[in-house]
This record gives sequence, C-alpha cells and structure tokens, in this order.
Amino acid sequence: MSYELGMNTLKLIPGERLGHTEYCSNYALIRAVTGLDPKENPEAFRKFHDIWEYDFLWVSNDGPVDWSKRGRVTDMGHAEFLEGGIDRRDTVVCPFKSVEEVYEFDAVEEYGLPPMDELVEYYENAYQNGQRANPNQVHPLGYYKTIVSGAIQAFGWDMLLQAAADWDRFEKVLDSFFRLSMHYFQAQAKTSVPVFLCHDDFVWTQGAFMHPDFYRRAIIPRYKKLWSVLKEAGKIVLFCSDGDFTEFVDDIVDAGADGLIFEPLTDLEYVVERYGKTKCIISSKIDCRTLTFGTPEQIRHEIDETLALAKDCPGFFFAVGNHIPSNVPVDNALYYFDYLSKNWWR
Repeated sequence: MSYELGMNTLKLIPGERLGHTEYCSNYALIRAVTGLDPKENPEAFRKFHDIWEYDFLWVSNDGPVDWSKRGRVTDMGHAEFLEGGIDRRDTVVCPFKSVEEVYEFDAVEEYGLPPMDELVEYYENAYQNGQRANPNQVHPLGYYKTIVSGAIQAFGWDMLLQAAADWDRFEKVLDSFFRLSMHYFQAQAKTSVPVFLCHDDFVWTQGAFMHPDFYRRAIIPRYKKLWSVLKEAGKIVLFCSDGDFTEFVDDIVDAGADGLIFEPLTDLEYVVERYGKTKCIISSKIDCRTLTFGTPEQIRHEIDETLALAKDCPGFFFAVGNHIPSNVPVDNALYYFDYLSKNWWR
C-alpha cells in the first residue's frame, strides 16, 4: 500500500506495480486476513486495507444530515448483502402517491441547503480525519446521490420510471437534484482534498433505462457543470456508476471526468483502447460472480485478461469491478489476491 503510489497513479505517473483498491463488505474475509472482527473493531478495515495493499479508498459523503431526516424519501427495502443478512429490510414505503407529485417535487426546497461555511468546515474535517486515519491510502471526498441516484432515493424505481416518460417535466425535476448537488460540490471544491469521487448510478445492468438522447440532453451536461467547479479548484474528478455505461463513456470523458470507476459490464477493452493512456481507470474483468461461483482457473483467467490490458495504462487501479460481497468464499478471495499481488508488477 502506498499513498504516493495512489496519488501518482491518479496523476497518470506509473509506479512499479498497478494501483490497487477494492470495495469489500466480506466480513469473513476481513477476519481471515486480519484476525479482527469488523463488526466489533473498526481497526479491522484499516488493517485489511494495509495488508491487501490498497492505494486508494472508495469514499463518498452526502453531508452531515441524512435526507430521510430532511424530507421525503422512498424505502424500497433491502436485499441481503452483509453477513447474516443484517441489512435485509422488507419495508417498502413510497410517500409519492402519483406521478404528478413527482413532477411538483423540488429537491432544494425539500431537503434544504446548509450554510456554505458550515458545510465546507464539515467536509474539510471529514477529509483531514479520514486521511489521518488512513495514511497509507488516498482518501478522497465525494458525493453519492448526484442526480439519478438522488431521484432513485427520493422516488423509488416505480415512480421514477413513470415520471421519466415526460422528458420536459422530468428534466425540471432532475434539475432540482442538480442544484442540490451543486451546493455540496461547491463546498467540497473549497476544501484541501485533492481527489473527488462523483457517484451516480445513471444506468442499469443492460445499459440506459431512458432514451440515450435524454441522458445527453438532461444529465451529462449537468455533470459537466458540476465537475467544472471541482476542476477549476484543481481537483481530480473520478466518475463511478454501476451497470453498463459503455455507450456513454465518451460523453463522460468529454464532460470532464479524469477517471472512470466501473463494473465488468462496461467494456474494459473499449475504455483502455480509447483512454488507457490519458485517464485513470479503476476496474477489471474480475467479476464477483466468478469469485463466488468460479474455480481458481477461472479467477486466474480474468486476472490475466485484465493484466494484459492494464500494464500499459499509467493510471490503472486493479479492483473487483462489482466489489467483494459477503457470499464470496474466503478461499476464492484469498486466491484472487495472492495471484494478483504476484503478477501486478509493471
């Protein structure tokens, strides 16, 4: 692990090996690697990050007060993701009874804007404390519910998809999430953090769930405006989304993203061919489904395929693109890291 290697990789200065990060919620794996229980000891995660040689941490921060305490949000329930299903939630509640209520919604009016000076202080403290606690990794700031993820949080999928049928009226609603996000982006731009992670799950597994023209009209231009605030402040801007956004990769880059974080669903070959020399890439061909159900040979094959693409990319961070959840067998995860760490040298 190395803060220096992480920052250099973000700046497209290649190190002696590829950069590395993961998003891991596999408590059994963390116990096996560290000997500590992450449910009881927060040091378990930090120790795991060091032993597994993370150079960068996946971090976002939507501010000091959760939306659910500030206004209406939809509870879509939650499937089992964490060990023992402790995060399972069967409650489903949507406070919006008609699509007309969605069209009348304004995120700024609903959730409010905290005073800028207080928000800047909050974010500066979050960065300083986070980086101090994780000296061996780059600790960014970031924002999770940027535009589309904000709408999902507020309305849930059913109401969102109904509202998306009317482009003009729905764009007005999305603009309110953009204006809300802008306040938080401006605050983080005023901090000393060097790296910003913009998350927005704006597509799903099969790609766009709205017409691509609507993305290019209503969403991606707003990303450009948000990111311009950060880039003017000298921040490195990374964009992250689940799903397959291959068809929008060029648009995202044109909007100003310095790096892309994506699942194996997005075409790694395409991204490397187009931007392997000029952009940071945080991904791989390693699929958590292979880690869960595959053999060592299959795991090794996906690592080898990635390494063949990655080693000529100065800004490449190797990661399981769709993360390491709790159902991945520990032995498979250990094999993955053992093989990777023996072969990630440039």
